[in-house]
Amino acid sequence: MISVRHERWAIAIVSFILGFMVVSQYKMTQDNIEENIRLQRAGDLAVQLKEAQQERDALLKHIETLKKSGAGGDAKADEQLMMKAALTNVKGPGVSVLIEDSSKPIQGGENPNLYVIHDEDILRIVNELRAGGAEAIAINDQRLIGTSEIRCSGPTITVNGKVFGAPFVVKAIGDPKTLNSALTMRGGVVDSLKHWGIKVTIKQEDSVAVPAFTGTFREEHMMPNELGGKE
Repeated sequence: MISVRHERWAIAIVSFILGFMVVSQYKMTQDNIEENIRLQRAGDLAVQLKEAQQERDALLKHIETLKKSGAGGDAKADEQLMMKAALTNVKGPGVSVLIEDSSKPIQGGENPNLYVIHDEDILRIVNELRAGGAEAIAINDQRLIGTSEIRCSGPTITVNGKVFGAPFVVKAIGDPKTLNSALTMRGGVVDSLKHWGIKVTIKQEDSVAVPAFTGTFREEHMMPNELGGKE
């Protein structure tokens, strides 16, 4: 006759085995779910990348078609159009601006976010350069166009869909002295950044290279209007 103690031990052992099997099965199920999610995300990103590449290729092909069928085949006019659309590499006199996070010791009770570069800081620099007559601007070799976004992503900044961490290099083509003055005016953006120890180094250069825009154009709602401002 099996004693009560032996029965309890048998029940405990069986319960332990069943519990181990349930936990193992649950973990395997969770691992499969997580793996499927990773694969799905990777597949979605691959599809988006392919669509973006196809969109860019179609745009470039359309431009080539316009160049070949353009009135008089004015290659110089086509080149100017491509340059104004930021679709060609350009160079010229201008400035190169290096922006680095602060190395200044943070005082007790102060917000550490005040000592790092934010999207609004980059935007202010870009706006001052534009006000100073900049003809082409790039951030970390990402050419800016009218629809380019500059926004914070945690400790990094996103430009044209690409993520960058400090330091940042802003290049601008234009009159070097005017661009430098736009940034260094008393009480301007450079002064305010230096207050928090953020280092801004401006170099006036005879030749600054700014690459072409390599992102995607997404005009989903805009269309030609032959009537100008009228509907």
